[in-house]
Amino acid sequence: MPTISMFYGVLVSMYFMDTSEHHMPHIHVYYQDFEAVFAIPSAEQLAGNFPKNKRRLVEAWIEIHAEELMADWSLAIEGRDLFRIDPLK
Repeated sequence: MPTISMFYGVLVSMYFMDTSEHHMPHIHVYYQDFEAVFAIPSAEQLAGNFPKNKRRLVEAWIEIHAEELMADWSLAIEGRDLFRIDPLK
């Protein structure tokens, strides 16, 4: 599970070949003891529990980097190396 970005204490990861549970492009995010799954490119929270203020940061980051996230998703489902994506600044 490569970490593709990190900002404001939030870690963003994408699993290789992770299409069985959520059936759509998505990322896994972690902050302290919280974890959640967000769809790309819609930024809808699909699972988990995440603090509201951090959730809004993740949603904004997904919107800004939707094209890069979809490119990484294509690589991930093929089991190929992912590119890092700039953090939210």
